[in-house]
Formats: sequence, structure tokens, C-alpha cells
Amino acid sequence: MVAGNDSNRLVDEVGVVLIGAGYWGVNYARVLNEIPGARLVSVVDSSEERLREVARRFPRIRLERGIDRVLGDREVNAVVIATPTATHFDIARSALRAGKHVLIEKPMTGTFSEARELTGTANSNRLTIMVGHTFLYNQGVMAVKRFIDEGQLGSIYYLHSTRTHLGLIRRDVDVAWDLAPHDISIFNHFLSSTPVWVSATSGSYLKDSRADVAFISLGYPGGAIANIHVSWIDSNKVRQVTVVGSRQRIVFDDLNPMEPVRVFETGAAVTGDVDSYGEFKLSLRDGSIISPKIPTAEPLKTQCREFIECIATGKQPASGGVEGSNVIQTLEAVTQSLRTSGCPVRVGESG
Repeated sequence: MVAGNDSNRLVDEVGVVLIGAGYWGVNYARVLNEIPGARLVSVVDSSEERLREVARRFPRIRLERGIDRVLGDREVNAVVIATPTATHFDIARSALRAGKHVLIEKPMTGTFSEARELTGTANSNRLTIMVGHTFLYNQGVMAVKRFIDEGQLGSIYYLHSTRTHLGLIRRDVDVAWDLAPHDISIFNHFLSSTPVWVSATSGSYLKDSRADVAFISLGYPGGAIANIHVSWIDSNKVRQVTVVGSRQRIVFDDLNPMEPVRVFETGAAVTGDVDSYGEFKLSLRDGSIISPKIPTAEPLKTQCREFIECIATGKQPASGGVEGSNVIQTLEAVTQSLRTSGCPVRVGESG
């Protein structure tokens, strides 16, 4: 049984409204139709063309042009928001005030203050708020996290990610706000912390004034550093994350279905011994390359299952409001650094 809009009323399944039927929204519609415990009640979009496509693929789903009626519908327990970033805050705030649980596509909001307000509203009303950082529910990323938490990599020295492609250019945000949330959320998840400082540079090579390529450096507590390369204009499509530790290096390649995770049993660490010149010695580790078996599961479906489970049990999702807000706060610092041609910016002091 699942708690409904009224805390005294229980329902057998979570009634969900999808707001936004664009490229990614249609994927949500498909997944929400497939997972147990969820029932897609209706889809909202301002475009008649998109609604016709939804009607063709999901003929039994109710279609709406606005959100007012669905937010007042007692059959609706939760809202999934897959609209342009600028609309996220107003829609999510209205949904939370109507007593609905909320899943928002990334980036969560356009500002940290908005993200923090939504998180506070959800918490005070005992509602689930979740952000669509889908890569946290990728089986490869989950495997890397287990390796890190088990201490197999040793001390984490640095992390690097490349996320490039040609096309799929958004008009509501720049490339940093579009693609870097994936990697910031992954790095934060791996390190169980948030960056202390950022430094970022970018280029705008298309006619649009928004940056279409960016290089972002992040400094984490304890000394670990991370680097992110994102681009809309690189003909080499890459989705790769590398973590280098004192004992091992591990690589997650989302485009390699046969070996999405590879563990290199090599590393370097300083020993406590000193040589005759008073210099510390290095301990070098060289070993095998391991490709662990990674289960096959659709990340978006895993994410939506957790959303439904969190509504049912009250547990906190891996990509909850706090985690989503931390990503937005980091992105604000990235934007400030971009404006100053890469000058380091302390996270939380970018306003």
C-alpha cells in the first residue's frame, strides 16, 4: 500500500502524471507504463503534435494541455517533470503544494535558491522529491561505487570524464548545464562529498551564444580533483568516466556494452620509507585487467522504480533534493568561473 495525497488515505498503486512529452518525456511514459506499482494517469504538454504522438503510442492515457486539473486530481499521487529547465521550479512548487511527490529531470532548477526551496517544501510536507540523475542508476556506475566503497581503489587521486557528441543541442541551457550534471552527480556520488572549488572554461563556436564545449575542473575535500570535458560539437561520441586511485584505476565506458567497467590493478603510492637522499620511495602496483560482469538493466527504469519505492516506504532516493541542489550549487559556480575566463570560484560563494 502507498500513501496518497491525503496521509490518511492509502492506494494500491501510485498514480503518476507526466508533464512534458518531448524526446525524453516519451521515454518516461514508456517506463511508467511498464513498472509495477505505478499507473500513468495522464500526460500534459502544450504541443498538440506531441500529444498526438502520445495518443498513438499510449491510447489509454488521458491527455491534457495544462497542469491545473491534474494537480487537483485525487487519482494523482506523483508528478514527473520533463520540461525545459526554466519551467521546473514553478511546476514542481505547484505540484508539491498540491501534495504530490515529484521527480524532476536534471538540471533540477535554474538556481540553487530554487532547488533549496523545493527540497525544503518537500521535506516539510513529507513528500518525496527526486532528480533525474539517471546515471546514478546505471549498473556500471553502481558497480564502480561498490569498488570505491569497498576500498579496492585505495585513496582516490583524481577523476576524469568525457561526454561528447555531435548534435542534440539544447536551446534552454548551455552545454555545461546540459551535460555536466551527469558527471558532477556521478563524482559527488563516488566521493560522497561535494566540490569545494571549481574552475571552468568554454567556447561558443556555433551561432548560438550559449557555450557548446566546456572544460571543468573540480576540487573536492581531502585533495581529490576531477575534470569534466563536455561538448555538443565533437564528432567522436564518448561517455566515459575514469577514477584513479593509489591501488587501482577503474574505467566506466557507457558505450561499451561488452565491457562497461574495466578495473586496472595498477597504482602508485608513497611509502613511509626514505632513501639515502631523504626522499620518500614509491610503491608501484602492477596487476591484471578485470572486466567484472555487469547486470543488464535500463537506468531510467531503475530510477523510476526507486521513485515509486521511495513514495511507498518513505526512504530517501540516491538522487534526492539535497543531491540535486548540490549539483545546481556547483553549476552556479561553474557559470561564475566561465564569466571570469576560468578563475577559481568557491562553491557556495558564486553569487
